[in-house]
Amino acid sequence: MSILTVNTRPFSDQKPGTSGLRKKVPVFKQAHYLENFVQSIFDSIAAPQDASLVLGGDGRYYNREAIQIILKMAAANGFGAVLVGRGGILSTPAASCVIRKHKTFGGIILSASHNPGGPDGDFGIKFNSSNGGPATETVTEAIFAKSKTIFSYRILDVADVPLDQLCETTLGGMKVRVFDPVSDYAELMESLFDFAAIRALLKGGFKIKFDAMHAVNGPYAKEILEARLGAPAGSVMNGVPLEDFGGGHPDPNLTYAHDLVEIMYGVDAPDFGAASDGDGDRNMILGKHFFVTPSDSLAIVAANATLVSGYKQGLAGIARSMPTSAAADRVAKALNIPCYETPTGWKFFGNLMDAGKVTLCGEESFGTSSSHVREKDGLWAVLFWLNVLAVRKQSVEAIVRGHWEKFGRNFYSRYDYEGLPTEAANGVMQHLRESFSALTGKQFDKYTVQVCDDFCYTDPVDGSISKNQGIRILFADGSRIIFRLSGTGTEGATLRVYLEQYEPDVSRHHLDAQEALKELIGIALGISELQTLTGRDQPTVIT
Repeated sequence: MSILTVNTRPFSDQKPGTSGLRKKVPVFKQAHYLENFVQSIFDSIAAPQDASLVLGGDGRYYNREAIQIILKMAAANGFGAVLVGRGGILSTPAASCVIRKHKTFGGIILSASHNPGGPDGDFGIKFNSSNGGPATETVTEAIFAKSKTIFSYRILDVADVPLDQLCETTLGGMKVRVFDPVSDYAELMESLFDFAAIRALLKGGFKIKFDAMHAVNGPYAKEILEARLGAPAGSVMNGVPLEDFGGGHPDPNLTYAHDLVEIMYGVDAPDFGAASDGDGDRNMILGKHFFVTPSDSLAIVAANATLVSGYKQGLAGIARSMPTSAAADRVAKALNIPCYETPTGWKFFGNLMDAGKVTLCGEESFGTSSSHVREKDGLWAVLFWLNVLAVRKQSVEAIVRGHWEKFGRNFYSRYDYEGLPTEAANGVMQHLRESFSALTGKQFDKYTVQVCDDFCYTDPVDGSISKNQGIRILFADGSRIIFRLSGTGTEGATLRVYLEQYEPDVSRHHLDAQEALKELIGIALGISELQTLTGRDQPTVIT
């Protein structure tokens, strides 16, 4: 058993995106590619000798092989212990939970979140800090800088570690503990929610269906929803994690979670439906024949927080990403608490939570969570809704419509144009930037452009500045059109267009969002020249 120092050369494409480094599996399987990035992490985070790490992933293709490489490199780089989820499995929110509970130096999470898996699918890796949250931009920039100058990496020459049984072994001088990836997280959920009330709801005939999409949350949902809360066997569908997610796209939206949507809009539909994504941090909430937008979900969770046992003391504040609708802002105003608008990316919420400024956070991209961890948490959101439903004893639709009646409805939609040529997507953004002066003050029927800008965020905790976070077209009546390039894809570019219009008139709340936003959609396509510049007549996904 010896430590090898392996000569290598830099790769030019290892800049982390919104949530770590994501590439196609064949890219990661290139000689030295994963090793270079892992060594760049270890060289950048200044971990003390004998520090401990958490390690695991969403079970996608290449997960197990990558874990073995990382374990051997951690041992060669002087780490004292690594806690790895059994079978290499660990959801992203559970990883955050374990990092915080066991006070490790941080953790490495292997996932490409909601992106497809398999031999030709996507893979990803990111470092989470000791607070359980994604590394700050300062750390990710240091990792990228190191990746451009790396010339060698260290790895232990040793056999693989068995991952499928709970055990403790040694790798060189480093302890490897294979632990139950579900138990710590399940205990945390039980401390936050009234499991007795939810159990009574389910025992009373309230039917649920949870689609794990053959992704990481299957074991978590089976343990919590079926074993601990008593939901009937089969309430969790697609509950076995598969390396290729069963050939599906593990993104919990109306397009990709079509099996669940058919059930929830079918005859004899369950009362409540939900889905989560590849690594378990996103969620979709459905009622019987009724879809809850993520923006509305965040606002409704905030408005009902004191009904839930772990949040009876109230909220310190709310944070939402800039493209997320202002529905949560209205709740915050009513509760007389602050609401922060941040760039997209959960790392921006971490400072606010660590400073005690916010309790709840959410993004329109199906992510909601609270300060119990420092990541989005799909199953947490499901349990929050079930707790509220158990207390209020109303349907999902009734709760949402009651919320609209009290606060008004923010009609909201997102158009995703995936896999665009990067030059074409950048061309749209540049065209919009060049149009700012011409657009400001311009009238489009009932809409008057008040402000055009490229969103810039100053962190209220550390003063750091994040520029160019999305183009905003803000209208005098509070309506908004947002254009943003996503940082989570691995192929081409994804251009997202967000549309929002506030409607206080209850008599119009029944309208379909696409109908209500028809004019804004036309304005967005016109001012961006998106169809001409990209050649795309239709978005890939509408949510």
